Amino acid sequence: MTRRATLAGISAGLLLLGCSVGAPTEKQPAPRSAPVSAASADATTTAEAVGLLRAGTAFVNQTSYRSDVDIASQITSLSHTDNVHKRSTARVSAPAGVIDIRMIDDDVYMKTGLFRGVGGGWMVLDPARVPSDFALSFAPGKNDFGGSGRLIDAIVTARSDGPEISGTIDATRVVAGNGISFRPGPGGVFPDGARRHAFRATLDTEGRLVSFLMPEASGLPNASLRYSDFGTTVTVVRPPGAVAAPDALYPQLGMGGGG
Repeated sequence: MTRRATLAGISAGLLLLGCSVGAPTEKQPAPRSAPVSAASADATTTAEAVGLLRAGTAFVNQTSYRSDVDIASQITSLSHTDNVHKRSTARVSAPAGVIDIRMIDDDVYMKTGLFRGVGGGWMVLDPARVPSDFALSFAPGKNDFGGSGRLIDAIVTARSDGPEISGTIDATRVVAGNGISFRPGPGGVFPDGARRHAFRATLDTEGRLVSFLMPEASGLPNASLRYSDFGTTVTVVRPPGAVAAPDALYPQLGMGGGG
Protein backbone atom coordinates (compact mmCIF):
# COMPACT_ATOMS: atom_id res chain seq x y z
CA MET A 1 0.00 0.00 0.00
CA THR A 2 1.13 3.58 -0.65
CA ARG A 3 -0.73 4.70 2.43
CA ARG A 4 0.85 3.91 5.76
CA ALA A 5 -1.31 2.72 8.62
CA THR A 6 0.07 4.43 11.72
CA LEU A 7 -0.40 4.16 15.42
CA ALA A 8 -2.05 7.47 16.26
CA GLY A 9 -2.79 7.45 19.98
CA ILE A 10 -4.28 5.85 23.03
CA SER A 11 -7.98 5.61 23.80
CA ALA A 12 -10.24 4.26 26.50
CA GLY A 13 -8.96 0.73 26.73
CA LEU A 14 -7.68 0.68 23.14
CA LEU A 15 -5.35 2.66 20.96
CA LEU A 16 -6.70 4.98 18.38
CA LEU A 17 -5.99 3.39 15.03
CA GLY A 18 -5.21 6.05 12.49
CA CYS A 19 -4.31 5.81 8.85
CA SER A 20 -2.82 8.42 6.56
CA VAL A 21 -4.80 8.65 3.36
CA GLY A 22 -3.62 9.14 -0.19
CA ALA A 23 -3.38 12.26 -2.29
CA PRO A 24 -6.58 14.10 -3.14
CA THR A 25 -8.45 12.89 -6.19
CA GLU A 26 -9.58 15.16 -8.99
CA LYS A 27 -12.72 17.08 -8.20
CA GLN A 28 -15.85 15.75 -9.83
CA PRO A 29 -18.81 17.92 -10.92
CA ALA A 30 -21.21 18.51 -8.07
CA PRO A 31 -24.25 16.23 -8.28
CA ARG A 32 -27.57 17.79 -9.20
CA SER A 33 -29.85 18.56 -6.30
CA ALA A 34 -32.50 15.94 -5.67
CA PRO A 35 -36.17 16.96 -5.65
CA VAL A 36 -37.37 18.04 -2.21
CA SER A 37 -39.69 15.04 -1.85
CA ALA A 38 -36.89 12.59 -2.70
CA ALA A 39 -34.49 14.34 -0.31
CA SER A 40 -37.08 14.15 2.48
CA ALA A 41 -37.63 10.44 1.88
CA ASP A 42 -33.87 9.81 1.91
CA ALA A 43 -33.52 11.75 5.17
CA THR A 44 -36.27 9.68 6.78
CA THR A 45 -34.74 6.42 5.56
CA THR A 46 -31.33 7.47 6.84
CA ALA A 47 -32.69 8.53 10.23
CA GLU A 48 -34.44 5.18 10.67
CA ALA A 49 -31.30 3.23 9.77
CA VAL A 50 -29.12 5.36 12.05
CA GLY A 51 -31.62 4.79 14.85
CA LEU A 52 -31.22 1.03 14.43
CA LEU A 53 -27.44 1.40 14.64
CA ARG A 54 -27.61 3.51 17.79
CA ALA A 55 -29.98 1.04 19.42
CA GLY A 56 -27.63 -1.71 18.32
CA THR A 57 -24.83 -0.33 20.51
CA ALA A 58 -26.86 -0.20 23.75
CA PHE A 59 -25.10 -3.40 24.87
CA VAL A 60 -21.98 -1.34 25.61
CA ASN A 61 -23.52 -0.20 28.91
CA GLN A 62 -25.36 -3.44 29.63
CA THR A 63 -23.06 -6.42 29.19
CA SER A 64 -19.51 -7.50 28.45
CA TYR A 65 -18.29 -7.75 24.87
CA ARG A 66 -15.31 -8.29 22.61
CA SER A 67 -14.33 -5.74 19.98
CA ASP A 68 -11.95 -6.21 17.05
CA VAL A 69 -10.61 -3.37 14.93
CA ASP A 70 -8.58 -3.78 11.74
CA ILE A 71 -7.09 -1.12 9.48
CA ALA A 72 -5.56 -2.27 6.20
CA SER A 73 -4.51 -5.55 7.87
CA GLN A 74 -1.55 -3.57 9.24
CA ILE A 75 -2.86 -2.47 12.62
CA THR A 76 -5.28 -4.62 14.58
CA SER A 77 -6.73 -4.53 18.05
CA LEU A 78 -8.56 -7.00 20.24
CA SER A 79 -10.26 -6.04 23.48
CA HIS A 80 -12.56 -7.63 26.06
CA THR A 81 -14.59 -5.11 28.05
CA ASP A 82 -17.07 -5.20 30.91
CA ASN A 83 -18.16 -1.63 31.64
CA VAL A 84 -20.62 -2.75 34.32
CA HIS A 85 -17.87 -4.28 36.46
CA LYS A 86 -15.10 -1.94 35.22
CA ARG A 87 -12.81 -4.52 33.67
CA SER A 88 -11.03 -4.39 30.32
CA THR A 89 -8.06 -5.88 28.52
CA ALA A 90 -6.73 -4.86 25.11
CA ARG A 91 -3.89 -5.70 22.75
CA VAL A 92 -2.97 -3.54 19.78
CA SER A 93 -0.65 -5.04 17.19
CA ALA A 94 1.22 -2.87 14.70
CA PRO A 95 4.22 -3.48 12.44
CA ALA A 96 6.46 -1.78 15.02
CA GLY A 97 5.28 -3.90 17.95
CA VAL A 98 2.53 -4.58 20.47
CA ILE A 99 0.78 -2.54 23.16
CA ASP A 100 -1.04 -4.23 26.05
CA ILE A 101 -3.56 -2.44 28.25
CA ARG A 102 -5.40 -3.55 31.38
CA MET A 103 -8.09 -1.56 33.17
CA ILE A 104 -9.42 -2.41 36.63
CA ASP A 105 -11.80 0.02 38.36
CA ASP A 106 -10.01 3.38 38.08
CA ASP A 107 -6.55 1.91 37.46
CA VAL A 108 -5.05 1.79 33.97
CA TYR A 109 -1.97 -0.30 33.17
CA MET A 110 0.02 -0.31 29.95
CA LYS A 111 3.04 -2.17 28.59
CA THR A 112 4.77 -1.28 25.33
CA GLY A 113 8.15 -0.64 23.80
CA LEU A 114 6.83 1.60 21.02
CA PHE A 115 7.29 5.00 22.66
CA ARG A 116 10.49 6.94 23.13
CA GLY A 117 11.83 7.25 26.65
CA VAL A 118 9.42 4.62 27.97
CA GLY A 119 10.56 1.29 29.39
CA GLY A 120 9.18 -2.06 28.29
CA GLY A 121 7.58 -3.06 31.61
CA TRP A 122 4.10 -2.51 33.00
CA MET A 123 3.22 1.09 33.86
CA VAL A 124 0.37 2.71 35.78
CA LEU A 125 -1.12 5.62 33.84
CA ASP A 126 -2.58 8.81 35.25
CA PRO A 127 -5.87 9.11 33.30
CA ALA A 128 -5.96 12.85 33.98
CA ARG A 129 -2.81 13.26 31.87
CA VAL A 130 -4.10 11.36 28.85
CA PRO A 131 -5.40 13.68 26.05
CA SER A 132 -9.12 14.25 26.56
CA ASP A 133 -10.15 12.81 23.18
CA PHE A 134 -8.65 9.47 24.23
CA ALA A 135 -9.71 9.56 27.87
CA LEU A 136 -9.44 6.20 29.60
CA SER A 137 -12.81 5.75 31.22
CA PHE A 138 -15.67 3.36 31.91
CA ALA A 139 -18.11 6.30 31.96
CA PRO A 140 -21.14 6.14 29.64
CA GLY A 141 -20.44 7.91 26.37
CA LYS A 142 -16.71 7.28 26.67
CA ASN A 143 -16.62 3.52 27.09
CA ASP A 144 -17.29 2.10 23.63
CA PHE A 145 -13.81 0.81 23.02
CA GLY A 146 -14.63 -0.04 19.42
CA GLY A 147 -15.57 3.57 18.71
CA SER A 148 -18.84 2.80 16.92
CA GLY A 149 -20.49 6.00 18.13
CA ARG A 150 -18.03 8.19 16.24
CA LEU A 151 -18.61 6.19 13.05
CA ILE A 152 -22.39 6.43 13.38
CA ASP A 153 -22.16 10.18 13.95
CA ALA A 154 -20.38 10.55 10.58
CA ILE A 155 -23.00 8.72 8.48
CA VAL A 156 -24.31 10.71 5.51
CA THR A 157 -26.85 8.28 4.04
CA ALA A 158 -28.08 4.89 5.19
CA ARG A 159 -30.73 2.31 4.38
CA SER A 160 -31.71 -0.84 6.24
CA ASP A 161 -32.59 -4.16 4.63
CA GLY A 162 -33.44 -6.50 7.46
CA PRO A 163 -30.32 -6.90 9.62
CA GLU A 164 -28.11 -5.29 6.96
CA ILE A 165 -27.54 -1.54 6.88
CA SER A 166 -25.55 0.16 4.13
CA GLY A 167 -24.83 3.67 2.97
CA THR A 168 -22.14 6.32 2.96
CA ILE A 169 -20.02 7.87 5.67
CA ASP A 170 -18.02 11.10 5.74
CA ALA A 171 -14.60 9.89 6.88
CA THR A 172 -13.48 13.48 7.46
CA ARG A 173 -16.11 13.76 10.22
CA VAL A 174 -14.93 10.69 12.14
CA VAL A 175 -13.55 12.68 15.05
CA ALA A 176 -10.49 11.63 17.03
CA GLY A 177 -11.09 9.05 19.71
CA ASN A 178 -10.96 5.35 20.46
CA GLY A 179 -11.34 2.96 17.54
CA ILE A 180 -11.00 3.95 13.88
CA SER A 181 -9.89 7.37 12.65
CA PHE A 182 -8.30 8.60 9.45
CA ARG A 183 -5.55 11.16 9.11
CA PRO A 184 -5.61 13.49 6.09
CA GLY A 185 -2.97 13.04 3.43
CA PRO A 186 -0.27 15.48 2.32
CA GLY A 187 -1.16 19.09 3.01
CA GLY A 188 -3.89 18.09 5.44
CA VAL A 189 -6.27 17.19 2.60
CA PHE A 190 -8.62 14.21 2.32
CA PRO A 191 -9.51 12.67 -1.05
CA ASP A 192 -12.86 13.92 -2.34
CA GLY A 193 -14.35 10.45 -2.09
CA ALA A 194 -13.70 10.37 1.66
CA ARG A 195 -16.83 12.45 2.21
CA ARG A 196 -19.11 9.80 0.75
CA HIS A 197 -17.26 6.59 1.57
CA ALA A 198 -19.28 3.37 1.45
CA PHE A 199 -20.01 1.35 4.58
CA ARG A 200 -22.08 -1.67 5.50
CA ALA A 201 -23.12 -2.84 8.95
CA THR A 202 -24.80 -5.94 10.33
CA LEU A 203 -27.08 -6.48 13.33
CA ASP A 204 -27.53 -9.85 15.01
CA THR A 205 -30.88 -11.49 15.79
CA GLU A 206 -31.13 -9.42 18.99
CA GLY A 207 -30.50 -6.16 17.15
CA ARG A 208 -26.91 -5.72 18.36
CA LEU A 209 -24.30 -4.24 16.08
CA VAL A 210 -21.84 -7.01 15.20
CA SER A 211 -19.95 -5.49 12.27
CA PHE A 212 -19.22 -2.13 10.66
CA LEU A 213 -17.12 -2.39 7.50
CA MET A 214 -15.60 0.22 5.19
CA PRO A 215 -14.00 -1.23 2.03
CA GLU A 216 -10.87 0.23 0.46
CA ALA A 217 -11.80 3.00 -1.98
CA SER A 218 -11.19 6.65 -2.88
CA GLY A 219 -7.76 6.78 -1.26
CA LEU A 220 -8.91 5.23 2.03
CA PRO A 221 -7.83 1.77 3.25
CA ASN A 222 -10.22 -0.98 4.25
CA ALA A 223 -11.25 -0.72 7.89
CA SER A 224 -13.48 -2.91 10.02
CA LEU A 225 -15.02 -3.02 13.49
CA ARG A 226 -16.62 -6.17 14.91
CA TYR A 227 -18.35 -6.98 18.21
CA SER A 228 -18.86 -10.46 19.67
CA ASP A 229 -18.69 -12.61 22.84
CA PHE A 230 -21.57 -10.78 24.53
CA GLY A 231 -21.93 -11.65 28.21
CA THR A 232 -18.62 -13.50 28.51
CA THR A 233 -16.81 -13.04 31.84
CA VAL A 234 -13.88 -10.60 31.59
CA THR A 235 -11.10 -11.46 34.03
CA VAL A 236 -8.29 -8.93 34.52
CA VAL A 237 -5.25 -9.41 36.75
CA ARG A 238 -3.26 -6.48 38.08
CA PRO A 239 0.28 -6.78 36.68
CA PRO A 240 2.88 -7.18 39.44
CA GLY A 241 5.68 -4.66 39.65
CA ALA A 242 3.93 -1.93 37.66
CA VAL A 243 5.55 1.51 38.05
CA ALA A 244 4.22 5.01 37.46
CA ALA A 245 4.32 5.96 33.78
CA PRO A 246 7.16 8.41 33.07
CA ASP A 247 6.49 12.00 31.99
CA ALA A 248 7.88 11.15 28.55
CA LEU A 249 4.86 8.96 27.79
CA TYR A 250 2.01 11.46 27.89
CA PRO A 251 3.11 13.86 25.10
CA GLN A 252 3.28 10.87 22.77
CA LEU A 253 -0.36 9.88 23.33
CA GLY A 254 -2.88 11.21 20.86
CA MET A 255 -2.94 12.04 17.18
CA GLY A 256 0.57 13.37 17.18
CA GLY A 257 2.30 10.56 19.07
CA GLY A 258 3.59 7.11 18.42
CA GLY A 259 3.57 7.38 14.62
